[in-house]
Amino acid sequence: MKHTARLLALAVLVLPLAACQKGDSKPGGAKDQAAKPALLIAPEDLRAVATSGLIGAPVITGSVQPARRADLRAEVAAVVLQVVKDNGERVRQGDLLVRLDATSIRDSLASAEEALRASTQSFEQTQRVLERAKTLNQQGMTSMQALEDAELRRNAAQSELAAARARAVSARQQLTRTEVRAPFDGVVSERRVSVGDTVQVGREIIKVIDPASMRFEGQVSADRLSELKLGQPVAFRVNGFGDVEFKGKLSRIDASANAATRQVEVAASFDEPAKAPQVAGLYAEGRVNSGAQSALVLAEGSIQREGDAAFVWALKGDQIKRLPVQLGPRDERRGEVVIVSGLVSGDQVLRAPGSTLSDGQKVQRVAAGAGAASAATAGAVAPAGR
Repeated sequence: MKHTARLLALAVLVLPLAACQKGDSKPGGAKDQAAKPALLIAPEDLRAVATSGLIGAPVITGSVQPARRADLRAEVAAVVLQVVKDNGERVRQGDLLVRLDATSIRDSLASAEEALRASTQSFEQTQRVLERAKTLNQQGMTSMQALEDAELRRNAAQSELAAARARAVSARQQLTRTEVRAPFDGVVSERRVSVGDTVQVGREIIKVIDPASMRFEGQVSADRLSELKLGQPVAFRVNGFGDVEFKGKLSRIDASANAATRQVEVAASFDEPAKAPQVAGLYAEGRVNSGAQSALVLAEGSIQREGDAAFVWALKGDQIKRLPVQLGPRDERRGEVVIVSGLVSGDQVLRAPGSTLSDGQKVQRVAAGAGAASAATAGAVAPAGR
């Protein structure tokens, strides 16, 4: 009996202790929260929830092109002697790009200048003869017919002098055309000839573009033309720049649609030209914020799902909170989802949350650029920019 009483007393003492230890071992319990290190968060680890007018807005597809571009062609038939600039090299206005053989043109110029000298002498001589004929006619020492003949010879010499001057000017101009020079400051975008090539008049030689004049040129469906106005905001992404979204404004809308594609050509200028891509021809796709409809949107990478439920990890003070959200339609082109409820504009959520986060976990802000390090330390947030 005494042994049984001792066992019952020991059981009474052990059960509360086991229950206490079991309660503390629950995930997310007070002891577990205290043991978790603070989550390091850099500015690039966060994404702000914002209202967008791009859901269902008119779509523009096209490419980045320079507004200032020059397609330089041969203006004389000659052999290429020198190619000074190659693709990608920067040039200043007036820089020599390509030199053509000018031997035959120099001969033509020498002949034209000699003919001009002879015509000048002939005109001066006929002018002196005419002056003498006028003097003699006034003194009655020559006939009116002789005066008229002298005037006709002078007029013919004058016409020949004008023609000789024109031929000399043309020959000088042809000589200058053997040197192809940059029409403005820019970059050589395409070289079409090499040393030794024979070019004919009109053949493409070299192209020069001005990278500072880049803009987004594309097409939009003619069915959406009524929604477009000059100056409307445009948001677009450029192939090769990942998820970077460029901002601009509609600067041109063509007055006619393409008969084959039923699309209208448009152009959008960059809001920040200095940050525009410096390579022409890159594919781009965007949307015009026509203001037709507006909604709260969030990038799909910030949303996590459990069955039919969806939630995000939002920053609240010095903690992260798991907030359930109700989702609307998804924009396939932009990878954004409409947030029906659960968030408000301005809320900050984790850009790419991991699987080891816990509701109410403490956070510690770090400087910009430390996002990858914080992710490795906490094991929860992926590097920004994905």
